[in-house]
Amino acid sequence: MAGRLEGKVALITGGASGIGAAHARIFAAEGAKVLIGDIQEAMGKQVAESIGLTNSGGQAAFTTLDVTSEQSWKDAVAKAISLYGKLTTLVNNAGIAIMGNVANETRDIWDKTIAVNQTGVWNGMRIAIPEILKAGGGAVVNISSVYGIIGSPDMLAYHASKGAVRVMSKAAALEYANRGVRVNSVHPGIIQTPILDKTFPGGAGTEVMQAIKDRTPMGRLGQPEDIAKGSLYLCSDDATFVTGIELVIDGGWTAQ
Repeated sequence: MAGRLEGKVALITGGASGIGAAHARIFAAEGAKVLIGDIQEAMGKQVAESIGLTNSGGQAAFTTLDVTSEQSWKDAVAKAISLYGKLTTLVNNAGIAIMGNVANETRDIWDKTIAVNQTGVWNGMRIAIPEILKAGGGAVVNISSVYGIIGSPDMLAYHASKGAVRVMSKAAALEYANRGVRVNSVHPGIIQTPILDKTFPGGAGTEVMQAIKDRTPMGRLGQPEDIAKGSLYLCSDDATFVTGIELVIDGGWTAQ
């Protein structure tokens, strides 16, 4: 049986680890040709190589991609087309999270967060979508967060950036709704990834993380694969009538 992404070519940002790496592995296993974009070159190459070794017929390559750079985006999209002949699918996953509240968040934290999380998504859509149109259409998934929908203290810039991604996705979805490009956002809850260790030193073993588990109705942290499988649906032909939605994958967190 053909994979759910057979014939697709996907560019996945932040693909060297965590949620992005899970996307790369699952998309390749489902038949997509995958280009992993990241600033973490060694890790990204390892993910691409592992896909070639573990996925029967899976195809993946790596390109250095700084999502804040327009030229870096142009180079990555050109490489996808050079390697695979087209681009049908974009997953804007790259992101950062830095603690900071109204009073103490610095301008540097604000600018860096917006540059990666918000401007990076904008760069990706405006540079990749014209090529997706040339390929006859396809899908864009922008990874936002539950914190693009609800608030919390001490992450102001992160909330601002992820809220922007949510509404940007809807605007783009309407712009391309009758042109063959579907745009949706995915909103992870607390997911076990390297970014978690950076945001909360000690990661999943801390009292903070235990409190989050206790508050989550399903009683656990999410795994990167939980998010990638949501994007898999949105990028597959199973979702041909789905655009402009926000898919929340959070173990019930926002249902409370």
